Amino acid sequence: MTFTTVTTVLLSLILVLNIVLAGFVIFLERRDAGATWAWLLVLFFVPVGGFILYLIFGQNLSRKKIFGWKDKNKIGIMEITKYQIELLRKGEFPFHDNKTSQYKDLVYMLLVNDSSVLTQDNKVEIFIDGYDKFRSLLLDIEQAQDHIHFVYYIWRNDKLGTELVEALAKKAKEGVEVRVLYDAMGSRRLPRNFFRSLIAAGGKVSAFFPAILPHLNLQVNYRNHRKLAIIDGEIGYIGGFNIGDEYLGLNKKFGYWRDTHLKITGKAVFAMQTRFILDWNQASSSLIRYDDRLFPEIESRGNTDVQIVSSGPDSEWEQIKYGILKMVSSAKKYLYIQTPYFIPDASVLDAIKIAALSGVDVRLMIPNKPDHPFVYWATYSNVGAILKTGAKVYKYENGFIHAKTIVADGKIATVGTANIDVRSFRLNFEVNAFLYDEELVGELVEIFSNDMDRSSELTLEEYLKRPMFIRFKESVSRLLSPIL
Repeated sequence: MTFTTVTTVLLSLILVLNIVLAGFVIFLERRDAGATWAWLLVLFFVPVGGFILYLIFGQNLSRKKIFGWKDKNKIGIMEITKYQIELLRKGEFPFHDNKTSQYKDLVYMLLVNDSSVLTQDNKVEIFIDGYDKFRSLLLDIEQAQDHIHFVYYIWRNDKLGTELVEALAKKAKEGVEVRVLYDAMGSRRLPRNFFRSLIAAGGKVSAFFPAILPHLNLQVNYRNHRKLAIIDGEIGYIGGFNIGDEYLGLNKKFGYWRDTHLKITGKAVFAMQTRFILDWNQASSSLIRYDDRLFPEIESRGNTDVQIVSSGPDSEWEQIKYGILKMVSSAKKYLYIQTPYFIPDASVLDAIKIAALSGVDVRLMIPNKPDHPFVYWATYSNVGAILKTGAKVYKYENGFIHAKTIVADGKIATVGTANIDVRSFRLNFEVNAFLYDEELVGELVEIFSNDMDRSSELTLEEYLKRPMFIRFKESVSRLLSPIL
């Protein structure tokens, strides 16, 4: 048998094996049709490399139990969840604010699909500027007495990143328990010894889904995109700001960084604490055990109703997306959306289009510049679809907008880490706060209005005049978006 014949047979076997294995895995996992076709195209045109790409970017984690905490039942989450579900079914739920009862179906759904307990004693402060947010956070770190828990997607090796590490190291030296969890992909540029001072002071640091070998990580496509800070189990921060100088507006490329973050005091912090512990125990060998001081008695500070909702590729249900769909469908007057990436799947895009076609005042705000070119042009492609329904689109001109905020009718809102894109709905581990408070949501409406003054409207006429090379970029981006 000649060398050419052997090579031909070998390549044929590899090709057949690639197709058989890929087809088996893809169809067995029952991913949506769009993603299936996209992967089949990749596998067809890149026979061997495509299968390797699938192993890295196409794994389905919903069959795996990633998070676990044996002591979770000690918090009483399941009992409270069942109790609240039962009261909602009977129509006997003791809503402190009757306006929240208008959205009892949303409350019920989030309870059923994510055990998201409704807490009604929260004080919520909104931050839209990085300096304000980190000034408050540093002050709370300084005043911490028992423990500090951080999980952030991006942590930069710069002035702000170093300042936070030193502040945490100082508290660790004082005997405060400090735990920091960062995403291995989002913070991939951190030096190995970046947290050295914190660890030397007694703090603990772990990476989420770290690479087994340098530059080799088969879980690189699944990222912990959450941003949470919990101080003494009483104060919680949640929202869009990562840790780095660019989030203070110090990056010349982006200019002013406009984001939205919340500081919550109340029992909603218990859900944030639980989320951190689950994430930490997945990533660290130093497991957190239940302790009463992690869930202290908290005096009522406010009257905002909050549900903390988590989602990720480990779940069969897309909890945050379901909540957003329910919010969109509930809107009767207006729907305001701020997101840096607008790459929704068909269900969310259709819901927004239906709302606009039904007379709801739909307004979408996106950046006027890309931080990732591919997703920017995919965003631009989807913008055209909603412009045709009468929705209004605004491009933020005062720097870069990174806020992930949705407001419906000035009564309910969601703020968190999830973008309106396929990655946030299916591939990233995310966490959002769903807010029921007309006064607080009114602040978000006013913020949106102020941002409109710093934005330019993208009209349908302007969009239709875009040049051919822009249309080409959109088409390619739209084609590949299902496998992001």
